[in-house]
Amino acid sequence: MCGDEGDTKTILVPSSQTFLLQPLQFQGPCGSSPVFQMDGEIVAPSDESLWLNLDQKSKKWISFSNVNDLTVVGSGSINGFGSSFWESLDFNNCNNLKISGITSKDSPRNHISIDSCNIVMISNIQLFAPETSPNTDGIDISTSTNVDISKSTIGTGDDCIALNTGCVNINITEIVCGPGHGISIGSLGANGQVAKVENVQVTHCIFNKTTNGARIKTCQGGEGYVKHIYFEHITIIDAKNPIIIDQHYVDKGHSSFESNKDSEAVAISDVKFIDFHGTTPNENIITLNCSKIKPCKNIVFNDINITTEEGGKPKSDCNYVMGNSECIKSRLLFLQETKSNRKKVG
Repeated sequence: MCGDEGDTKTILVPSSQTFLLQPLQFQGPCGSSPVFQMDGEIVAPSDESLWLNLDQKSKKWISFSNVNDLTVVGSGSINGFGSSFWESLDFNNCNNLKISGITSKDSPRNHISIDSCNIVMISNIQLFAPETSPNTDGIDISTSTNVDISKSTIGTGDDCIALNTGCVNINITEIVCGPGHGISIGSLGANGQVAKVENVQVTHCIFNKTTNGARIKTCQGGEGYVKHIYFEHITIIDAKNPIIIDQHYVDKGHSSFESNKDSEAVAISDVKFIDFHGTTPNENIITLNCSKIKPCKNIVFNDINITTEEGGKPKSDCNYVMGNSECIKSRLLFLQETKSNRKKVG
């Protein structure tokens, strides 16, 4: 794809054409700044038996590894046809990565995976999978820094965006999420792992009929921290759990872990939820299921104006948030502000 230094090397998928593609890996390093120009459609064989040289271990379809200064752009689409095999687009150790304009449909696993990358810009993309499809994260990010995701629409059967351990300086803005499980930090700490996530901003996003809105999920027995997280200017349209922190999350994808389960937890601190407005079918607007071992600290709510569909009194459920007194204080502040905002609207 890239080879010698010099002019930019481009792979072109021409518009108005469809290409049946077997698993393909692009391996760097590159001597130039390569471009993957996708204006047509790339499709996968609908029958797994049709795959050539099937690699069950990699579970990747189109993979880029160690390719710096890569641009993936175009008005074309990728159609995975829901096969049970691959992650559609996988980027590993690709620094200064740009992805824009493309559409991914019916991926059976993650639509886009970003792993061990620094400086990533993703914008104006569309990712779609059925609401009932399992493990179809829109964008899954791990061990990556300085990632910007903006102006995109994501509808899946799992997290619209999932941030895993090693994510630092992540900016997510103007995302329309739905259906799906919301924008999630985690799950973290499964099987006693050490997790580190910090400096995450999620702003001006819409959650439309999602299972969750803003979510942080960690597993008991894990270690490490989640800190300096900001969710601000969020629109909720009939999302079931608008705001949720769960330090007792059970990850079905991992085996049971017992060692130090009752003595360790991933610490969660300095989290702000500001300017949330909209509707939910549930009574609970806020659910904070924090750990007795390491309670959530410095959790701030401001301008929360979410009403139930039937106009019922909104509630919150919080455990071990800076101690019980602070938990009650946060709940009362939330209810008072909600009532005040209702009066202003009326």
